[in-house]
This record gives sequence, C-alpha cells and structure tokens, in this order.
Amino acid sequence: MAALRLKHLCLLLVVTAHVTRGRSPRRSKLVLNEEGDAASPARLTGASGPEPGDPAAAFRVPTLAGELAFTPGAQNGSLVLHAFTNHSGFLEVLWSSEASLSSLVRDLPDRCQVLFVSLDESSVTDALWMRERLRRAAASSGRKEVLTRLHFCPVPLFALGSWVASVFYAWSCRGHNCGLSQAAFASDGWRIPLVAKRLDARYDWLTARWGQGSYLLRDGGDGCGPVPSVAGGVAWVSEGGCSFFTKVQTMARSNATGVLVYALPGNPLQDMNCVADECDTPLNVPAAMVHQDPAVSEALRYSPLNNPVHVSFQTTGSPNFFFGINRQGALSELGWFLYPSFSFVNWQAQWFDFYSDLLTRLDAPAVVVPVFDKVRMQGDAGAVASVHLPPDLRGFDSLELDASLSCPGRRDASCAQWDHTVQLWVCCDHLGLYCGTELGRWITAFRRGSGRWTTDVSPLLPVLDDTSCTFTMKTVPWAMPWIVSLNLRFKNRTSGSLRPFRVMPLFSGGTFDRSYNSKYRPVRSPAPASTRKVELFAVITGHGSDENGCGEFCVTSHHFVINAAHNNTLTFDTAGSALGCTARVKDGAVPNEHGTWLYGRGGWCDGLQVAPWRTDVTDQLDLSGTRTNTVLYFGLFNGKDPNPSQTPGYIVMSSFLVFYK
Repeated sequence: MAALRLKHLCLLLVVTAHVTRGRSPRRSKLVLNEEGDAASPARLTGASGPEPGDPAAAFRVPTLAGELAFTPGAQNGSLVLHAFTNHSGFLEVLWSSEASLSSLVRDLPDRCQVLFVSLDESSVTDALWMRERLRRAAASSGRKEVLTRLHFCPVPLFALGSWVASVFYAWSCRGHNCGLSQAAFASDGWRIPLVAKRLDARYDWLTARWGQGSYLLRDGGDGCGPVPSVAGGVAWVSEGGCSFFTKVQTMARSNATGVLVYALPGNPLQDMNCVADECDTPLNVPAAMVHQDPAVSEALRYSPLNNPVHVSFQTTGSPNFFFGINRQGALSELGWFLYPSFSFVNWQAQWFDFYSDLLTRLDAPAVVVPVFDKVRMQGDAGAVASVHLPPDLRGFDSLELDASLSCPGRRDASCAQWDHTVQLWVCCDHLGLYCGTELGRWITAFRRGSGRWTTDVSPLLPVLDDTSCTFTMKTVPWAMPWIVSLNLRFKNRTSGSLRPFRVMPLFSGGTFDRSYNSKYRPVRSPAPASTRKVELFAVITGHGSDENGCGEFCVTSHHFVINAAHNNTLTFDTAGSALGCTARVKDGAVPNEHGTWLYGRGGWCDGLQVAPWRTDVTDQLDLSGTRTNTVLYFGLFNGKDPNPSQTPGYIVMSSFLVFYK
C-alpha cells in the first residue's frame, strides 16, 4: 500500500471503540476535587519513558486508505492523537453528538490531520464506524475536503507494535477526558455488582460531586414531578419528559442526595447541561447519566424494601485518550476537556499553529537581552534580576517582551492550580519617576504549562532610563511555583520613525464599588516641547466577583475623557460569554486548561498576556505647550457607577500618556 505522507499538515490520532448544547451557567471560578481531577500519571516506562517535550520518532500505521507514515521534520504540521473506547461515557457522547462531530470537520485547522485507532478488539468495526460518522458530518457541513486529513486505523492500539501505544499507556490518567467514570450498583440479591459507564453533568453547571461512600438508589420515575420517596437517596430517573435541569431541581426539592438519569434503550448518553435562564438557578446536588440496566430498574420496581439497590461512584484509570505532536515534532499533552466535544481538539491544534508562528517571528533580527532563564517564581520575592541594557536605547523604537511560563515538572499535573495575575515591574533609576513601573502583565494557565507570548510595550521605552535595570516578576505569594523565562527584544522597525521620549502616569485601579469613581481627580499637564504624537496606553483587567460577576465576568467600560470633549472608551464586551476566551487561542491563549478557561473575562484570559490598549489621541490634545490638557477617568458597569451589594471585585490598571517626537 502506498504510504500517505504528511506534508504541511497537523495530524490527530484517535484510538476508539463504539459508542446540544445550552447556555452555560453563570460564570464562576471552579476547581475539581481529586476524584474529578487528573491524577499524577503513572510512568509505565520509568524515567526513560516518553515525556511531553520529547521528540517524536518516526512511525508507520496502517489505515483503511493505506499506510500512514510519519517522519519528524518531513512535514510542517502538528499531530494530535486521541484514544477512544466504548467503556467511556465521555467518549460515547463525544462520538454520538452531532455538534461535536460537526465541530471537528468544520473547524479543524488546515495544518492538522487526524488518525483514529481503537483501544478494543473491535478495531476494524470501530474504524469503519468512525469513518462513516465523520463522512456524514462532513457531508452535512459541506466540508468533504477535510476527509483527506482524517485517517482510520483498523489495528487495535495494543497490536500496533509502535512507540505510539507506549505514550497512551505511560500517560494514563483519570479525569474528564481520561479514565473511566463508572457507577457501581449492588444489591443483596446479586452475586457481583453491576458496573455502568457514566457521564457526570456539566462541571460548570453542577459543582457538587459524588462522595466516596455508597448511596441508596430510589426510583424517581421520569423526575419531572415531586417524588417524596427519593428523600435521602439517589433518584433513578428516565430521560425525556422535561429538561435535565427540571429533573435535577425537582429531585433536589424532593430531598434526593443526587440524580442518576438513565438513557432509554437504544439511545446514547447525553451531555447533561442547563439551558438559557435555567443556568441562573444554583443546584447543589450531583447528577450523572448512565445506560439503563434492566436488573436495576426491576429491583427498584418490585423489591425496593427487601433487596434495596445501592450505588457508588468510581473512576478507573485508563490509557490517555489524547496526546499530540506539535509542528516542531515534540510530544505534547492535550489538556482537559470541560465537556465532550471535538472543539477541544481544534483549539489545541490552533495553539500549535500559534506557537509555530511565534517561533518564526522570534527568528526575526533583534537585540535580545535575557532577563530570566527558567527561574522559579514563587513567594513574596517572586523572580528578580538586574541586567545591563544596550548602551544607547535611542537607537530603538520597538521593545517586545518574550515571556514564557512553564511548570516545575514536564506534565501538566505538576502545574499550579487556579489562574493568577503575573506582573513585571522595572526600576532603573531608583530615584527617578519611573522606578516601579509595571512593564508587562500575564495571567497564568490553570494546570497547563505551555504558555509563551510576545507583548509589544514599545511606548514604555522611556521608563528604561538607565543602563542597568532591576526586573521583578511575581504573582500572589501563596500560588504554586511557576518557571519563568523572559527576554527583552529591542528593534528599530522604521528608520526616521517617531520615538517615545516621555511617559506620563495617569490612573491606577482599585475596588470596583460605589466609591470607585469618586477617588479619581483630573490629571492636568501641558504637552512637552517638541511633541509630535501622543498615545493613550493602558493595561486594564477586572477581577473578583460580586453578585453581578464583577469585575471578572461582567461587562465593564473604562473611559478616558480628554479636554472634556473626547471620550476614549475600552469595553470588555465578551466578559461572561460562554466561549469568549476560546476566540483568543489563535492569539496564544493556552487551551484545554482546568476550570472554566473558555469563558470571556474582563480584559484577560487564562494563559495569555494582557495586551496593552493603545489609541492615538494626538488630535485631542493641545501640543503648543502653552495650554494645559486635562485627562479624566471613570469606570462603569452597565453604563452606571458600580454599586455592588456584596463582595465587590476590583480593577488592576496601569495607564499613561506617551509622548513621541
């Protein structure tokens, strides 16, 4: 069979066996407990086994269309690998959801290919079935050309005879898109428990988790009306008749401790989620979906008192279902999927493209000054370094920060939990005006360590006002450690171009409450002599959460009024949106983090630099030097002064007028 060569493409390898999305709930920060989190992966091959970042070796694998050959360096795309088994409820929904399949064929980046393999002995049937599922999705989406980049292996993973299998096994784990979530049913009349695959309700809808003990299972009918007899037990309810939200809410009001929805015969499991305004009502019980087992239903119907049924919830480790090879030929984890959708594969492939393009841009000529090289950042001190700058900075008109955040270990499991603000402060002349200026800002990724970004801070060149400067990079002192690297990149982009020569500090942020705007006073100053251009430069982010989700998940606007006539406004209009930060993956936002990284935020995303807001205000100012210019700032929520009734959020802001000549 002729080999299928990979050229200028990204490849996704999927290993498998057989198998609506509503509005997301009100935005909040969430973290799984150990049951739902990724356990530290076992290394089946010891210290010499494959690890993220290791170079991938060449391999060949048979497919339904011929042999697929992968040779590192022979193609300019990335390779993503995904393992699917019929024993996983998560993967059953991934493959039965039309929305999931459509997202793959519609949005898979052009430089990405996908190879599907099976974990099970039914590998030939699986390969044919998967190909047919995706052929139908491609035909419905009008994207048949994507099929040339989808490959289906009829050989099961355990028989491949390739290092590919060893990565899946060595990176075994437990979690949303890895491991086998199960419900185990037991009754005195049964010799052994019945174990069924399960899919828990959306993590960002129902935050309650199943406990470690055993629950009494009680029949709740279809769950659409009150059933007093479920009190104190887990309600066993059928799908259909009403929404998942109604079932969970009704059973919770009947004092059930949890809800198990079973699929009717012949139906697949579903992604349990709330829809529209349902998401605004908090529910504090766990819920999951399983397939109906007749023995369970019969026991509950005919002998609930003599032979009660108990259910417990477990997660059995499995080979990893996903890994990738980036466009540089290095192995990569794919992260954590919040819900069953191939969109998460697409987002990782987009990030591979971003990272490859970033490396290309970094090859451009520049004067590079290293500041941190894989330095541990933690505690009150953070990371601190003093460096010497090029002797004459007036020869440059461009300054970029090339920053990366990685984890203490090579696996995502070693990465810090939560998302925290990282700030870079600089002090050159310790007695000067600019000592302590914030030069850059980033937000850490939530348990992923692949972030690297460049930030253009050229307007702040004047704050580097001495030949030696001290740089301090830090986050909150209680955060887990990060490994930071930072280079300053100086360039002269255009001969004879205007260059910033003075920076005038304006306003900082504060608690976003009813007194937020009252503390600001107008800043008044004439323009410096010889000024030819003026920019407004600001870095603004909203954090915390009051009853409106402010300032992280609410839409705020920030207004800089110049000379009482010109209102320059920055509005965070994607804050709180369901997929606001997925649109930033192409800009470098690290995808597939833990938590709710997908949601839009107030001026930032997890795992991304905070891009400065720059706007030319030259025409709004008097540049003669004889008249005073006035700048006033205020921040609004829904067009009004903030007025939270509880736990107000806060705004972090650095803002300046930058003068060029």
